[in-house]
Amino acid sequence: MRFLDDDEADDPILSVVNLIDLFLVVTGILMIVIVRNPLNPFTSQDVTVIENPGQANMRITVKQGEELTRYQSTGEIGEGGGVKAGVTYRLPDGRMVYVPEGATPAR
Repeated sequence: MRFLDDDEADDPILSVVNLIDLFLVVTGILMIVIVRNPLNPFTSQDVTVIENPGQANMRITVKQGEELTRYQSTGEIGEGGGVKAGVTYRLPDGRMVYVPEGATPAR
């Protein structure tokens, strides 16, 4: 009865079963990573992700519904096309007062 003395370590199908178990664990971990991602396509929440804040290579990704919008910083200082609209003063108690341009002082 030699077949009763066979060692289970010689069975090649056992290594295949172990590989299948390993792939199931890896698949489960990947699914958890996808669900925890803030830009997950399966959520209905609006999300804003800021990468490298304050740096020259800053990126902002905005998810609204199913639409993704990405803004890339160029690292350059912007120049506006506006005009001066007035002056703001801080009072000693911390309040801010805005005085529009060309306003006449109260008498």
